[in-house]
Amino acid sequence: MKERDNERWQKPDGRQMNLTRNDCAAMDVGDPLAHARERFCLPKDIIYLDGNSLGALPRATPDRIAKLLTDEWGDGLVRSWNMHDWIGMPARLGAKIAALIGAESGEVIVADSTSVNLFKLAGAAMRLQSPRRIVLSERGNFPTDIYVLQGLEALLGGTVTLRLVERDEIPEALGDDIALLVLTHIHYKSGELHDMRTLTARAHACGALVLWDLSHSAGATELFLDFDGVDLAVGCGYKYLNGGPGAPAFVYVAGRLQGLLQPPLSGWMGHASPFEFGDEFVSAAGIKRQLCGTPAIISMAALGCGLSTFDGVDMRDVRSKSIALGDLMLALVGQYCPGIEIACPADGKNRGSQIALRHAQGYAIMQALISRGVIGDFRAPDIVRFGFSPLYVRFVDIWDAVATLAEILADDSWSDPRFQSRSTVT
Repeated sequence: MKERDNERWQKPDGRQMNLTRNDCAAMDVGDPLAHARERFCLPKDIIYLDGNSLGALPRATPDRIAKLLTDEWGDGLVRSWNMHDWIGMPARLGAKIAALIGAESGEVIVADSTSVNLFKLAGAAMRLQSPRRIVLSERGNFPTDIYVLQGLEALLGGTVTLRLVERDEIPEALGDDIALLVLTHIHYKSGELHDMRTLTARAHACGALVLWDLSHSAGATELFLDFDGVDLAVGCGYKYLNGGPGAPAFVYVAGRLQGLLQPPLSGWMGHASPFEFGDEFVSAAGIKRQLCGTPAIISMAALGCGLSTFDGVDMRDVRSKSIALGDLMLALVGQYCPGIEIACPADGKNRGSQIALRHAQGYAIMQALISRGVIGDFRAPDIVRFGFSPLYVRFVDIWDAVATLAEILADDSWSDPRFQSRSTVT
């Protein structure tokens, strides 16, 4: 990328912006999270602003996986379930995630995928809430969440009915006929936050349970699940938790509900005594009953390295930096990127660790950015999206990313035919 260390950007009318790239570099020097960047393998000359889709590779991961393959699997073989306590890995990792989301260690376990966990918890909640049968969610929620709920509705026939309402209609839609409210804490497209504590309390007031999807929250913002009275939650391990592509997900069940909630997928790892191999299923105590199949040990080891990137990190610093990075990008885009519409909350307190911009040629613009070393992503029909992992994104990265975006808009390089053809993954 073109160097801009000592330049000031010139607006069309010749006025100068007060902030320079050197000012951003000074912000990086004073960043209490600056040391965490060294915990990641980041390609040279790449500005990575897609941590809300896939986290960067932790430096520790390759050696950890190599050791697991050669020593634990290669030499230890099946003995490693005991010798290296593979069997305890879901609970150990769950305890580390619990510390990041405001939960007790016995309330979180790593298992399966986000979609499978959502199905398990929603199905269990509906059984517990019978004869109520309505699941309430937001129109425009992350599609897989809606699809899973539609599948649950189809499977259980008249005992489950999915009701979708607009975002601003949720509080009024919470009546005494609602069994379960299912929401994503941070909207995947706009980045807008729900007020977790207020909506949870409102749902409880009408007798409903609440299930939160934390996939765009965990590792990027402060969460207080126990303090906020949350019942149930799921989240993925491959975004801000840096667990690698397809990393296992996690399940949270409040301690007060663990003895009441019976998951519909009663696999052997959720059995009270899985190695007695009995014919009758008896649920394990506590959070372990949320396990189902055999843990994916290699993937879990990678997730463990991702979680270790948070060692010694204060989530208050993570949240503060997240807001500051977003505020900086919005300010720069507003001044130097004509034709771009802001599609996320302007107030950082109402926004997750991402920025959404709207442009009719959003896909082509993102491809042009990627070709120049700035990696974000695109969400149909017209959203250009940037996700900030505060552990490794710098303030100078934001400066350079917006400078590149301004150049692309000014020279219309996005109109190059090679940027018009859509790839399978956007």
